[in-house]
Amino acid sequence: MIKITAQGSLFVISGPSGVGKGSICELLRARNPRLGYSISATTRKPRVGELNGINYFFFSKGEFLDKIKAGDFLEWAEVYGNLYGTLKSYVEELQNQGKDVVLEIDTQGAMQVKKACPDSIFVFIMPPSAEELKKRIIKRGSESAESLHCRLSKSTEEMALADQYDYIVINADLNKAVQKVEQIINRYSSEA
Repeated sequence: MIKITAQGSLFVISGPSGVGKGSICELLRARNPRLGYSISATTRKPRVGELNGINYFFFSKGEFLDKIKAGDFLEWAEVYGNLYGTLKSYVEELQNQGKDVVLEIDTQGAMQVKKACPDSIFVFIMPPSAEELKKRIIKRGSESAESLHCRLSKSTEEMALADQYDYIVINADLNKAVQKVEQIINRYSSEA
């Protein structure tokens, strides 16, 4: 089990698809090299430009299921027909290096981490409006009409879980949202 130690705190960042979690985490990494960023494992196919071990750990469904059986995941979930998870060994490795670790995961996974690691710090990224969220997902250009509808329906369910988080940050302005998340991280950082 992952433990929060003086070696590194665990931060969980979640929110609906298209809210800007990835952009926020990308800027956090660029501005804070002391942060460890957990790379998720997935069974989905890589998007253009994504690399194994950099953006995700890409596994076949069979490999992923074997890792579930072996208890290799801190959390895992099926999202939009694909499996996603956080490898315990990767998080432990980062913490053993003395880094605070950021997990960018969906709400299903976050609720699993909350049970396994209740001392973690949970940050929910909220869109400024449902209409803005829809615009952001469409702008990515990676969704069919069917998957867009599915993601928007799921976003309502995910936003209903926001009160389960320690902090809610509205991403109306990317730089301001990053600053707010940075303030939260600095408050709990093992280096503080």
